[in-house]
Amino acid sequence: MLSRLFAAAAALALLAAPAAAQQEQRTELTLILDWFLNPDHAPIVVAQERGYFADAGLDVEVREPADPNNPPKLVAAGKADIAISYQPQLHMQVAEGLPLARIGTLVATPLNTVLALADGPVQTLADLQGKSVGYSVGGFEETLLQAMLSQAGLSMHSIELVNVNFSLSPALLSGKVDAVVGAFRNFEINQLQIEGAAARPFYPEEHGVPAYDELIFIANRDRLDDPALRRFLNAVERGTQYLINHPGKSWELFVADRPDLDDELNRKAWADTLPRFALRPAALDTARYRQFAAFLERQGLIADPPPVADYAVELPGLPE
Repeated sequence: MLSRLFAAAAALALLAAPAAAQQEQRTELTLILDWFLNPDHAPIVVAQERGYFADAGLDVEVREPADPNNPPKLVAAGKADIAISYQPQLHMQVAEGLPLARIGTLVATPLNTVLALADGPVQTLADLQGKSVGYSVGGFEETLLQAMLSQAGLSMHSIELVNVNFSLSPALLSGKVDAVVGAFRNFEINQLQIEGAAARPFYPEEHGVPAYDELIFIANRDRLDDPALRRFLNAVERGTQYLINHPGKSWELFVADRPDLDDELNRKAWADTLPRFALRPAALDTARYRQFAAFLERQGLIADPPPVADYAVELPGLPE
């Protein structure tokens, strides 16, 4: 009898050993968001809450940035493992010498828009002649606006640029500006609707700007051989699949411990963001990156873009 008990105990110990070993070998990763937590980050939250990161042997710490300009700098300096950033900014940061590389895609379509009020004086981009346009961040947003204006036969001299900080919707509603650039189609359009105003969006990809990935995962170029990065992307893909299949249950996971996020704006943004997530986060469209780099070069934002492989990669799959 005792021998059978010892044998059973030994068998249980053997079964528990792999799980304990996986727990001991779990890799810690720090992920810096691009902004405060919001529906744009839904696949990450689902992967965390459903245990997909843990299944991949990862312990992922998700942080909001103190300054939205900092995440790429932290990754470049080795103070964070992964950051969420923007494809247009990646091209410019690489041109500045930061050792960064795109390893995955979170939101696979542009979110940026030029936005006016539906019942206002701006019915077409050509109507911006002599009008004021609010913006929050210079650099790419001005370049995007310049390209869109050019297609309408206008130039930056045709408009008045007004820095409204991050008050895009309030600036429009108050009449401080006639339009804004940098408004996200999944947030500001809904924000205006909640305030009782209809928006008139102008989409960059329909007005002379090549399509691009809005939100991407970036890592330090010197760490691309770390298998933990691919395990992270695989877990995000599982999170995305669950999110698409079960949007209602995923929303409950998202707000369960975050009651401050359970409001009308986030609910509307949630629905509008779902179809924009990358279904294969690790997959890379090299031609898209090459085309966008050429666009930025024509606009004078970067010079002599390097080969795409220098700053955007599709990480190798893990062994079965």
